Amino acid sequence: MPIDFHLTESQREQQQDARNFATKVLGGAHATYHKLPAQSERFQAVRPFCRIATVGGLIKAQIPIALGGTNESLLDAAIALAEMYATDPSVTLTIAATGLGLTPLIMSGHERLQKECLKPFLEAGEEGEPLASLMHSEPQGTANWLEKGGLWTANSAGWDSRGADLSCLVCRTIPSPSTPQQDPLADPRESIIVFCLTRSTIASNPPSSYKILDEPELAGHPATSGPHTLFTNLRVPSSQILSRGPAAATLIEQSFAASAALVGSFSVSIMRSAFEHSLSFAKSDSRGGSVRIIEHQSVADILMDVKMRIDASRLLTWKALHALENGPGEEASRRELCLEVKIVGSEGAVRRVWLIV
Repeated sequence: MPIDFHLTESQREQQQDARNFATKVLGGAHATYHKLPAQSERFQAVRPFCRIATVGGLIKAQIPIALGGTNESLLDAAIALAEMYATDPSVTLTIAATGLGLTPLIMSGHERLQKECLKPFLEAGEEGEPLASLMHSEPQGTANWLEKGGLWTANSAGWDSRGADLSCLVCRTIPSPSTPQQDPLADPRESIIVFCLTRSTIASNPPSSYKILDEPELAGHPATSGPHTLFTNLRVPSSQILSRGPAAATLIEQSFAASAALVGSFSVSIMRSAFEHSLSFAKSDSRGGSVRIIEHQSVADILMDVKMRIDASRLLTWKALHALENGPGEEASRRELCLEVKIVGSEGAVRRVWLIV
């Protein structure tokens, strides 16, 4: 089969639609939130933009056609998100994070939970802006679950205090509260469990069971939410278990592999935005000299270096996402390529933006 780097007609349309959304809608987002003092306030300020994105089908576009959405492939999502991220990273990351939050559910094959939990995202109208998240412990944090009477009790270190509309919650099971430590000889994958946690479940618990401890300031994403959350005896029905054991661990690995490749796409967006501004400046300014600065070889060399990194990172991202879904190679090697894209793209973006600015 020949190597083909051409986008399909459908992908070109998605790219143009995303570019129009970025220009006409996201272009005004920064002015809306940048003067607000707190991360949580800035996040709340982007709600209207997320609503417009939902109405425009950008959330539905992250759900596969087979499950009622409009997404044909991970590459489709990367193409659209790259156009938006170049204009406003914060709003775009909120949209992309919803896609990541839905990914374990989408990949799980759990038909009942897919039908129940995807419904708000597929049927959101002009008044809705549903959010999803993939929740997990930070280093030195814990998310432990203990089964008791058909309910699972959580202890651990959104638009409101009830979090996202859907959270795929990654935890580990423990035999009893008195033995929270894992057996060092046991396979850690055996204790992994993933729940579909909804707002209604959180609302059915006492207010003290779910608290937002902190909303950290996020460099580069000043209007995105990434809260530190505390669970205290939060009870979740066993019917909301999405997966457990090695299958759950694999599910999360697959989800983060897809998101890793999307980081490569975001890196392309950052470099592209910096390149376009720098190229425009180089073509129009002489810095007091006799010619525009782009006519100096050193300036042209820098711009060429950045442009080559952009093109190489973009194609590697497309390759990784295509391989993740279609092969060839074993699953581990396909995930590895996605991680390579994340590293190459993000490190390349930092170096090239520093160089060009």
